[in-house]
Amino acid sequence: MSQQEHKADAPTEIRCAAITVSDTRTEETDTGGKLLVELLTAAGHEITARKILPDEPDAMRLLLVDLSERDDVDAILMTGGTGVSSRDQTYETVSALLTKPLPGYGELFRQLSYEQVGSACLLSRAVGGLLDRTVLLTMPGSPKAVQLAMEKVILPELGHLVREARR
Repeated sequence: MSQQEHKADAPTEIRCAAITVSDTRTEETDTGGKLLVELLTAAGHEITARKILPDEPDAMRLLLVDLSERDDVDAILMTGGTGVSSRDQTYETVSALLTKPLPGYGELFRQLSYEQVGSACLLSRAVGGLLDRTVLLTMPGSPKAVQLAMEKVILPELGHLVREARR
């Protein structure tokens, strides 16, 4: 099958978990997570889980494994914790859990980010892949980064990714 045939055969309504990793954000102040949910919903996807959790590897690991085992979660999309500060643990935690990394996701995000923020794109450690048969993608928590990742990379391929992960 061609790429176009794969995409045509892909599901159009994806069941998503939207996770914000932050030590300081609340539901009221989580602008990146709010935008993530809005973009997913506008694209016709369902939010089956929504969480804000501190950048603690053990808690993150438990939540991600739990979500990947649920029947109502096809994809886990995470905002925050992808930087280089001492508290940013998302990259290390997610990378250790991925059963099939997708290096092109982070590479493409940083390439597109370079067009917006220049060499500061180096500070983003966006990573993605599969956690067993669940799509797992991270992105920085800023609304501009969320919008870029979602509109240019994730939304155009999410159904295709889920289709392939299920095979």
